[in-house]
This record gives sequence, structure tokens and C-alpha cells, in this order.
Amino acid sequence: MHISDKDIKQIKSKGLTVEHVMQQIEIFKNDIPFVNLREAATFDNGIVGLETTELMELAKIYDEKLEKIDAVKFIPASGAASRMFRELFRFLDNYDFSKESINSYLNYEKATAIRLFLIGLEKLPFYDIVLVATKKKYPRFEDFSEGEQLYAFVKTMLKNGNGLNYGVFPKGLLPFHKYSDSVNTAFEEHLHEASRYSTKNGKAKLHFTVSKEHLTGFKQEFERVKKIVEEKTHTSFDISYSFQKESTDTIAVTMKNEPFRKEDGSILFRPGGHGALIENLNDIDADIVFIKNIDNVVVRKYQDELTIYKKALAGKLIMIQNRVFSILESLDVNMPDEEEMSEIRKFLTDELNIIMPVDFEKFSDYYKREYLQEALNRPIRVCGMVLNEGEPGGGPFWIKNDRGNIELQIIESAQIDIKNPRQFEKMQGATHFNPVDIVCAMKNYKEEKFNLLDFVEPKLSFITKKSINGTSVKALELPGLWNGAMAKWISIFVEVPLTTFNPVKTVNDLLKSAHQNTIF
Repeated sequence: MHISDKDIKQIKSKGLTVEHVMQQIEIFKNDIPFVNLREAATFDNGIVGLETTELMELAKIYDEKLEKIDAVKFIPASGAASRMFRELFRFLDNYDFSKESINSYLNYEKATAIRLFLIGLEKLPFYDIVLVATKKKYPRFEDFSEGEQLYAFVKTMLKNGNGLNYGVFPKGLLPFHKYSDSVNTAFEEHLHEASRYSTKNGKAKLHFTVSKEHLTGFKQEFERVKKIVEEKTHTSFDISYSFQKESTDTIAVTMKNEPFRKEDGSILFRPGGHGALIENLNDIDADIVFIKNIDNVVVRKYQDELTIYKKALAGKLIMIQNRVFSILESLDVNMPDEEEMSEIRKFLTDELNIIMPVDFEKFSDYYKREYLQEALNRPIRVCGMVLNEGEPGGGPFWIKNDRGNIELQIIESAQIDIKNPRQFEKMQGATHFNPVDIVCAMKNYKEEKFNLLDFVEPKLSFITKKSINGTSVKALELPGLWNGAMAKWISIFVEVPLTTFNPVKTVNDLLKSAHQNTIF
């Protein structure tokens, strides 16, 4: 495979090495094997349920610790809203108001999303904003037929040219919720939420990963709402931003695993997916980090339940971390006696979901200590899990890795061989899925930051097929941020209520009760 001097210059300009790129090409050649599911994680087998009393006790542990630690809320926020409006873009392409009525169009089987959109139109948080802009753009709007009015409304909302251009907005800057005195973006709602559970000395820290072209928009939005939110929450905000690093881009190849080249002859590199954000997370210096996606917010009347569970997850993390640190500090001094060793083994098995070697008792003291130190001296995450009601998302499974070890992991459906009847049956047995509700501890017992890149499992990458100007190519996605990128962490899974999971994947999701509130 020929790599020219020009290619080498391009590779280095992205912060990559030729060796790294060649390794990626080898992944394409060898393909990525599916994971080996053993069984779905369920209650009493990897997922913990919390009774009300324990919930409050864990939240109290976090509250008592908060003033002594640094907490940061980490929000992946580079996602564009274009997918939210996919059906509306299709409507603009397919509907001709001069040839058919809107009622006729809505009778099509594929028009379900448009029907729901039209029914709930006035409940959308940006309805009044778009209507004013539409009437300004079309002075004869009131004389239009119902179909032409809807077409004009959607076009004004999504398109540029005297329109609002929502179709290219990042989700974080879209109006998500309407109150009696304001219309709030998802970005603003994250500030309100953070003020409830990650505030120290009256200040909340948030970090948003954004696209470079949208950074100015996010900064302007913060300046617009800063004073309003600070007065309502009695909280000041320390906001930081970062971009997905170019060095995490991955090479695209032809179906014959040769570098795919653009018209100018340069190699095509593509963003490596949300797994690339492990680099951004690695740059965060904090004792506890809350991870939550930009579109998973609720109107504030539902935030009390959300808050108590966020605190409880953090309290569980602190409780686990205290025990882990205590064991590691003890191991630095002497070997545990037989009774202590029995308690440690029980803790690893029952609390940390670590399947220990069957012949552990036969290890020498040296190797017992070495095993325990390696098993425990890792980043820790507590992940909320919600009951699976058909929503898309990764789920908790016990898998057998290529070393023959049984591990508890979050696995995406793309990693499972659904054509294998046994694997498909095990996937169907999942009772929960991951809503990206994660609390992390990323320092060791000596208060040193872990290098999170040491705990990524590269073999849990994804290969996807894309079309570039009609040509099929293969693309490589890095191990997902909460999947393979955290595969070697200590993982604890806790059930949280479905009310804490309210992503906005389509515009019609904004019509759900979690996003509706006209009184504040």
C-alpha cells in the first residue's frame, strides 16, 4: 500500500502518525469480531435497584461530600438538529401544496410523523417564534391554504434566507421548553439542572463538547441567559468548551481496504464518533464528573426526582470509591489476613461485578496482591440503567472477552451478531438499557489523575458503511464513549426511573409530557 510524502504530510497535520493510520487499515482488513454475549444483565445479576431509604442515604453521602470535592458536568453537545427534523425535510421535498391538499398528503402511510407534528404544532416551544417569522416572510400568510401555511411554516423554521435556519442548529441551541416567562434552549436547561446537584460554594462547573463552527453561538447563548439563570438559581456558572480533536479522526477506505481519496487526491478522514470524546474527558480535572447528553433534559417541574437520583448515583460512587481506596492503601502496607481476603473477594464479586479467577486461592501472596491492585486501581463509573421499553441505546450485558474473561459491559446492538440465533436470543433478553446517565471518578487512591486512554478497549471499535458521492466506503468509529472507551473501568449499574430519560431524537419528542410545561 503506497503512502506518498503528501499523504505523510497530511497525516502529520492531523496529529496522527503513519503507524497509527496503518493500524486502522489493518482493523478494516481483519474486520472487528462481534462480542460474545453470555447473558443480559438483570436485577441480582449486574443491576442494582435502590429502595427509597437507600436512595436518600446515598444522596446524603454525596451532599455531605460535595463541599470537599470538585464536581463537573460533562455534556457532549456537538450533535446537529438535522436528524431531529428529518421527516420535516422530507415533507418539504415531497409535498406540493399546488397539487394536493394537506389532508390528502397526510393520508399517506409514511406521513405519520407529519400528522403528529401538525396535531401538536401549537404546543411546540418555538411555535410562536416561528409563526412570527413566517408571517414576516410571507405577508399574505393568512390567505394561504392550510397546506401552504404548513409548508411556509416548516420552510421558515428549517431553511435560511429570511428563515430561522433551525435545520443546521446544534441541538443545544434550539428552543426546547416553554415557560410562562421564557423559552429555554437545551443549553439553558442544563445550567438549571447543574445548579441542583453539582454546585460547590455557589458555583457550578459545566463542560460542553461542541463543533468549532457553533462555539460562538454557545458563548452568545450563555451571555444571553447568564444573569437570568444566576438570579433564578442563586448559582454562578463556570462554563468551558472543547472540540473533538482532529487526532481522533479515522481513515475511510474503499471496499478493497485501500485509502479512499477525495477528488484532489488527499486521503479522506472522518470524525471518529463520540468515542473520540474520551480524549476530552481525559483533559477534565475533577473528583467527580457527571456525563449526560445535551438533548436529555426535562422541564423543571420534573427535576426533583431527577436530582435525587443524580445525587444517589454520585453517593454510590463515593461509597464504592472509599472502599476501593481503603483496600488499595492497605495492600501497600501488608497482605490481608484470611478473613479480610474473604471480605475483599465478596466486595469485588458482589459490589464491583468482577469475576475472580477460580484458582485465586492458589495464587502466591505476591500474585494475589498484584491481581487485586490491577483489578481495583482503575477509574470507576456508576451508570444509570432504565427499563427497556423499546427505546434505542446500548444495554448492559455480561460478555466473554477474547482473553476468556467474563466482564460486565455496555454493548450496542451493532456489536452483536443478530444473525446468530443464540446471540440474538440473549440480546432480546435485555431488561434495561443505558440512557447515558453516568457518574465518574477518574483519580486513583493517591489523588493522581488516571490516563483514561489506558483503559480503552480498541477491539470494541465499529466498522460502518457510508456512501461518498455514490461510492461505497468503509468508515471506522472509535470505541463508544460509554462502551469500549470505558471497557476497562470498574462499572456499577444502578436502575433509575424512566422519567430521568427524555432525549429529543425527533421534533415530536418535544410534545411529550417531560418537555411540556406552561407554568413556572
